[in-house]
Amino acid sequence: MNQYKDFILDILDKTSFIAVRSFGKVSGTTKLKDNNQVLTETDIEIGKTIVSAIREQFPDHNIIDEETGVVDNGSQYTWVVDPIDGTSNFANGVPTYGIMVGLLDSATPIAGGITLPSFGLTYVATKGGGTFCNGQQVHATTETDLLKLLVAYGIDGHQENPQITTDETATLSKIILAVRNLRSSNSAFDASLVADGRYGAWLNRTSKIWDNVAQQIVIEEAGGKYTDFFGKPMDYSSPLTKVDDNFSLCAAAPALHAQLQKIITANS
Repeated sequence: MNQYKDFILDILDKTSFIAVRSFGKVSGTTKLKDNNQVLTETDIEIGKTIVSAIREQFPDHNIIDEETGVVDNGSQYTWVVDPIDGTSNFANGVPTYGIMVGLLDSATPIAGGITLPSFGLTYVATKGGGTFCNGQQVHATTETDLLKLLVAYGIDGHQENPQITTDETATLSKIILAVRNLRSSNSAFDASLVADGRYGAWLNRTSKIWDNVAQQIVIEEAGGKYTDFFGKPMDYSSPLTKVDDNFSLCAAAPALHAQLQKIITANS
């Protein structure tokens, strides 16, 4: 696993430099057919940098990159890349964004990393090896009382079907009443703060495969539980076919995850 960990740390360091250099100097364009998705030139530059590095060091592996698309080499290993997670934040000069790189062995995340360039923080995890932030091991919170904790929830509007948003906010209101305070950058920033114990949980019902693979192993190796919004295991089987699928998530320390699932089940 060390070769994957070292590679992830190296590429996140290089691309973090690109992001910092561009931050506050770019603007984004909305992607066709999805007003919630924003693209900048920096996304493309970082994506190309990561994909090129993977092709050089692991030429036989598959790749899923949010901007490049799918590279199918028929491998059991698939790199899943989000060049900038929280592009809307990045494009508007908001520092809560991140870069994520994860690795699947068939359908199982085995390595992953998140860097938060504006904060100088890089999280990396390997299966069975724990989660580290800037070289120091980190852990999800041991607090078991939701009312004492900050919880992050990312939500997108569904103009194409407003009832989806109406129903989601009804459930969200119940979650808000059960926690100390709600927070939302709707980005890798939220996932990272669950991994190091500053947030109790992180939930989202509208995401893609590249939003999940890296942050799943980072949170799980920190002692958290990571499932879809309704408590079912994440399904990365045949990952190259899932680039258009919607993914939801519920990530928290195990005791908190169970409490959140009771709220979600009662209001679904």
